[in-house]
Amino acid sequence: MSLEEPNLSYIRELSGGDEEFEQKMLSILKSELPEEIETYQNHVENQEFKQIAEIVHKIKHKISILGLEKSYESAVKYEKELLEGDMKGHTDFEELLTKMSSFLDNA
Repeated sequence: MSLEEPNLSYIRELSGGDEEFEQKMLSILKSELPEEIETYQNHVENQEFKQIAEIVHKIKHKISILGLEKSYESAVKYEKELLEGDMKGHTDFEELLTKMSSFLDNA
């Protein structure tokens, strides 16, 4: 994947300096992402391509919120591959999920 790192630029831009809003957004990301990752991994285990694509679609929004533009494009491609029954992008996507989780753990 790319060398880009998750960041809070987009959240800060949205918030217009409202720290309470920023914390609320982070809180939502921190609570939802681990659940979505677990769901993703369960569907991967069962090779449920349509369901994997659906959860990738949900996670894409968090990817863009964390300022990962190139990763977002990769996720769009991966989602299309999944709908065609292909999991080529799985390893890169797993790495991205790990990077996002680590970032949110420290945010």
